Amino acid sequence: MKKVVSLVLVLAMVLSLAACGGEPATTTAQNQPAGTEQNSNVPKAPSSPYLTQLVGATSGGTYFLVMNGFADMLNNKLPNWFKASAQSTSGGLEILRLLESGDAEFGMGQAGVARTAIDGTYGDGNQPKFVNIASVTYMYPNVMQIAVANDSGITDFTQFAGKSFCAGASGSATETNTRDMYSACGIEYSNSMQYTSESQSVELMKNKQADGANLIAAIGAASVTELYSTGKYHLLSFTDAQLDAICAKNPAYYKFTIPAGTYANQNEDIKTFAVANYLFARKDLEEDVVYMLVKTLYENLEETQAVHGVLKTNFKLENCTDGMTVPLHPGAEKYYKEVGALK
Repeated sequence: MKKVVSLVLVLAMVLSLAACGGEPATTTAQNQPAGTEQNSNVPKAPSSPYLTQLVGATSGGTYFLVMNGFADMLNNKLPNWFKASAQSTSGGLEILRLLESGDAEFGMGQAGVARTAIDGTYGDGNQPKFVNIASVTYMYPNVMQIAVANDSGITDFTQFAGKSFCAGASGSATETNTRDMYSACGIEYSNSMQYTSESQSVELMKNKQADGANLIAAIGAASVTELYSTGKYHLLSFTDAQLDAICAKNPAYYKFTIPAGTYANQNEDIKTFAVANYLFARKDLEEDVVYMLVKTLYENLEETQAVHGVLKTNFKLENCTDGMTVPLHPGAEKYYKEVGALK
C-alpha cells in the first residue's frame, strides 16, 4: 500500500513540474505599460533592459527636461524593458548625429532640421545624407519669438542688419532658424551674432548687450514671459512677404500668429512662424523597443503631458504625425495602426 501511495505522489509531482515547464506567456504585467490591459499584441520583454539614451539640447532647456521626464517614465513604467537616461547637447544637428551614429536611441528635434539632415542640405547644402533617422511622434510647435526692447527703434526684422543678435547656441536648430530668417529677409549674417542659450539671451537683452534675440520656444515660454513682464520688451512681427520667403526656405516652416494677450503687456497679435518638434529614433532600432516606448507614452497620457507644460495641449494621439518630414519608425507605425490613429 505504501508503494502505491508513493507512486501516486511521484506521478503528481512529475505532472506538476511538466505544467510549470511550459512555454512562457507572451505577455506579463511587467511587460506592459502600467494602467493597460494585457493583450497578445504586446511583445515579450527582453532578457535584460535596453540601455536607452534620450538626447535633448542644453541642460535646463525644454528638450532636455522633456527627455529627462520620458527617461524617468520608462524606468518607472517598464523596468524590464528600459534602463534609460537623458543627455544634454548643444541641440540641433548634434542630437541627430548621435542617433545617426548609434550613440543614442531617441532624441528631440525640429522637423525642418531633420529633413535637411536626411536630404544632405544642412550647412552649405552639400553634405552627407543621414540614413539612420526615423520619426516617432509629434511633440509640440516651436514658435519663433523675436524679442526687442521697446526703446530700440527696431520695427522691422531687416533693421537687425549689423546689430548684435542672439542667434542661439552654435550649431543648434535655433541658429539654423536664425540663419534662415536672415537669408530670407535679405540681410547679412553678421559677425556680431551672439551664440547663447535661452537664459543667456535674456540676460544679454536685459544688460543692453544685445539688440534682439531669437527665443524660439513653445507659447508661454518662461524667457518671453520674463521679458514681457518688465514692460520694456516685446516680440517683433514679420511682414507677409518676409514670412512667405522664410516658409519657402524649408517646407517644415509654417505661418503662426501669437494672439494678443498671450503674454502680459502684449497688446497686439504677433505674426511669426513655427516648426514642429518631434521625437526621433534611430531607424535601425528594434521595432519592439519603439513600439513599447510609444505605447507607454500614449497609454499613460496624463502622466506624459505632466512631464512639461508644452505637452499639455499639444501631445495627443490625433496629432501624432502633424508636420512630419521624416518617415515613421515601423514600431511607431505599428502602434498607431493598432489604435486607429493611422490606416
